[in-house]
Amino acid sequence: MSVEPNVAINTIWVVLAAAMVVFMEGGFSLLEAGLVRTKNAVNVTMKIFVDLTIGVLSFFLIGFGIMFGPDYKGMISFDFWGASQHLKLSTDLPLSAYVLFQIGFAIAVISIISGAVAERMLFKTYIIIVFLVVGIVYPISGHWVWNADGWLAKLGMKDFAGSTVIHALGGWTAFSIATVLGARKGRFNSDGSPNVFAPSSIPLASAGAFILWFGWFGFNAGSTLNAFDSNLSSIALNTALAAAAGGTSAMLYNTFRFGKTDPSMTMNGVLAGFVAITAGCSFVNSYSAIIIGLFSGVLVIWGTLSIDKLKVDDPVGAVAVHGINGVFGTIAVGLFDLKDGLFVTGNTHLLMIQMMGTVIISVWGLVIGYGLAKVLKVTVGLRVNAEEEEVGLDLALHGIPAYNELERFSDHPAVKDGLENSLLITKEKLK
Repeated sequence: MSVEPNVAINTIWVVLAAAMVVFMEGGFSLLEAGLVRTKNAVNVTMKIFVDLTIGVLSFFLIGFGIMFGPDYKGMISFDFWGASQHLKLSTDLPLSAYVLFQIGFAIAVISIISGAVAERMLFKTYIIIVFLVVGIVYPISGHWVWNADGWLAKLGMKDFAGSTVIHALGGWTAFSIATVLGARKGRFNSDGSPNVFAPSSIPLASAGAFILWFGWFGFNAGSTLNAFDSNLSSIALNTALAAAAGGTSAMLYNTFRFGKTDPSMTMNGVLAGFVAITAGCSFVNSYSAIIIGLFSGVLVIWGTLSIDKLKVDDPVGAVAVHGINGVFGTIAVGLFDLKDGLFVTGNTHLLMIQMMGTVIISVWGLVIGYGLAKVLKVTVGLRVNAEEEEVGLDLALHGIPAYNELERFSDHPAVKDGLENSLLITKEKLK
């Protein structure tokens, strides 16, 4: 059956954008694998596969109905088919294309959490967290902003592609879980000063950042849901400018303050720029996008140092990148919005709404993350034992190393069984 040309073009655009967003999971995987220690690279990769399997199914079967379904007597419902009727989609876009795009957004939330809990969380517990966060936690707060019945939507909160709905929620949920989980062994000294653990591969992490850069065009510009939107190209341009500005300010600030240019901080500066512009990419001009990016690059460094002072161990800087800059980017809409921003019109109304909305969703993430982690800690368990952590989660939980360095671990009791049972490792290798 043939379709109208405008329907075909919109469908192609949104499906392509959704594919770019899902491809960002490859970026998360490489970024995290590069920033953690070699002995945990397989584990972070496997967690991304959980996002792409259980996370996708959880959102499709449960989360979509909660997020986009109608309210019944003021209460959020679970109603997939009700959501399909309740959504006011353009007749030029099939529902299936919209669902696919929203799946990409949903799994991005949990991938933020993945990095913050790296190197010490039980794999089975992470599976449960993925199911609950993607299926219930994210859809509830997302409903408040992106559903026509949502109370923050009715107040006029603006978050075009999810600085708060996705990034602040994921970042602050990650902060709470990481707090309950505790720091990696040896990460902090008795006086609270941090020790730096050498990453496994900066080039690998850089490749992840480059993939995320590519995918973010789909993330932001794809949120138009319309290939004919006159704003599409300016959204893409604002996205690139903010990321470039974030990377620039992080790189220069790090160089002049510490005397060396930390590549991981530069990468996180770029990502911070992306996160910060995501809320306002459709609402601000290009010069404002640069200003937002410049502030975000410095903010991510300040945020990382502050989180270290709290002795919260975040191996990839997820809280500073997503939590702190998700909040900043959402508030920045209230400052730079071309119609209602404080710096443009002198009005404070939108700024107040933006501040209230992002604080409420951040607190939602903090509270739910803390409660969820506490419950899991006393039920199924939250953390691997000290022996498994010392050897590394790749061998202890998955029975295979990321690289061919098997010999020095093969006789360790914590991993011997896993190695012997691994289909990918021969008995000759174990001798």
